[in-house]
Amino acid sequence: MELLGFSLAALMGLSLGLLGGGGSILTVPILVYVLGFGAKESIAMGLAVVGVTSLVGAASHWRKGNVRFRAALLFALVAMAGTYGGARLSALLSGATQLLLFAAVMLVSAFFMFRNGRRDAASAPSPHKAPVPVMVLAALGVGGLTGLVGVGGGFLIVPALVLLVGLPMKQAVGTSLLVIALNSLVGFAGYLGHVEVPWGALGVFTAIAVAGILTGTWASHFVSQATLKTAFSGLLVVMGVFILVKNREALMSVGEVTPTSVGAAVTGTPRSSGGP
Repeated sequence: MELLGFSLAALMGLSLGLLGGGGSILTVPILVYVLGFGAKESIAMGLAVVGVTSLVGAASHWRKGNVRFRAALLFALVAMAGTYGGARLSALLSGATQLLLFAAVMLVSAFFMFRNGRRDAASAPSPHKAPVPVMVLAALGVGGLTGLVGVGGGFLIVPALVLLVGLPMKQAVGTSLLVIALNSLVGFAGYLGHVEVPWGALGVFTAIAVAGILTGTWASHFVSQATLKTAFSGLLVVMGVFILVKNREALMSVGEVTPTSVGAAVTGTPRSSGGP
């Protein structure tokens, strides 16, 4: 299972390189259900992996002129405040609850990715700038989601940079990787101190993911983005439903949880969970 899990790290890197997002959507389920780490450990590790991997990808896109540093820093600075707050707030939630939220995010992102994959390039909205308060709220929302459930937010950041900041699509993908990197690494810092991090496994997983994103960035010139997004959305639906099924007991008990039952949900989710 370890060999499979570390092999899938390359798939995570590929998705970031090809699509500018989707890395953490794959990373957390791999860490939880293939490598057997706990939910909170996996969310923290996922943020570190996606942060480092995205930074490498951003450097590759920067060499091609597809990173707008001013837009990235302005968006990231606001988002990072939300990310750190979300990471701290996550201490109040059980691991099972975080995974349920994560599954919901997967299904929503699958819908938008499928819709964007089918949209004809000619009908895509032309870039324009939204009012500053709207951009600030969007950045805070993306950041809070990143910290709370461990998603880099690329599937939200790319359209936000196009529709709200006014960047062309290619620059939005490259710029999003820098935003994801800053956002994710701040989120990881928010978990330090209340989550034990297995640094050895984290290092190996990250190194393989970095190789994947370099390959994905190179391959992005030869693969249809529309086809990739449609296929990836199907994968997200399957994985989102899988996570909901694995945590169905926690899902059924939402609204009637107590501190004791929350603790039980956490222990039943990760490594010790052998049931369907």
